[in-house]
Amino acid sequence: MAATATLSYFGPHFAVISPVSADRTTYEALQYWAFSAGIALAALLTLGAVLSAAATVRGARGLMAAAFLSFALVFCALVQVAFWRVHSPTQVEDAVLDAYDQAYERAVRSASQSGRQELVAIQDTFRCCGKSSPLGLLGDSEADLCQGEEAARQDCLRGIQSFLRVHGNIVSTLIGLGLAFTVYAMLLSSFIWFTIRSGRYSVSQRARGYSPQEPRVYRRMQEGSPSPHPSKVDAPGGLLSPSRRSGQLLLLRDTHPPVHGSGDATVSTRM
Repeated sequence: MAATATLSYFGPHFAVISPVSADRTTYEALQYWAFSAGIALAALLTLGAVLSAAATVRGARGLMAAAFLSFALVFCALVQVAFWRVHSPTQVEDAVLDAYDQAYERAVRSASQSGRQELVAIQDTFRCCGKSSPLGLLGDSEADLCQGEEAARQDCLRGIQSFLRVHGNIVSTLIGLGLAFTVYAMLLSSFIWFTIRSGRYSVSQRARGYSPQEPRVYRRMQEGSPSPHPSKVDAPGGLLSPSRRSGQLLLLRDTHPPVHGSGDATVSTRM
């Protein structure tokens, strides 16, 4: 939004029209109003975003209320701009075309070099040359304005209209996106404000120093964790088998089954 406002004020396509405008004061006022409104709306949107982010982290109701107010102001301003776009969609286009017509007539009728230079500057900026006659006939002075490569360019009236319509579509898209964003931001900021007020805001509790509780499974594992160095069986061939019984490792010793003997021979089986 700020970039579009800056382009509308300092861009070459609009700056070249301002000196040759028939009502220069009105055109400059309209141009200055568009630039100021775009910069102000961009600043309010940035301020609302910063305040809402700070309020979300800190859990501050005052900052969230200020963010909501910023978004509400942007919403009201965008509604006014949208109404102006619907009510006067061709106001800027008519002003620019009237300025070009005045510069064209001045360059054709007068022999002054300044008028011709102004027209050439406009045509070079919009990459166009002259304007077509309704009857298809041009006078000698009009024919002299477009010679050589310039004669292959498009008609300036069509070129200017095409550029302004593209610019107007961009502005309309920004207005629509701005309205949708501000509505969503106002709903979200009001919801977070009520959540902070009710005391059910978890981020604010962590920011104030409350440590989160550990899960039950993690606490049970910590309570029942075995010692890092388990004891071993002194008897050879002892086996350790992990078992969960009161959080300890149980030792399985060698089991000696009953001895079966016949005579002096003794057979011993170990499991």
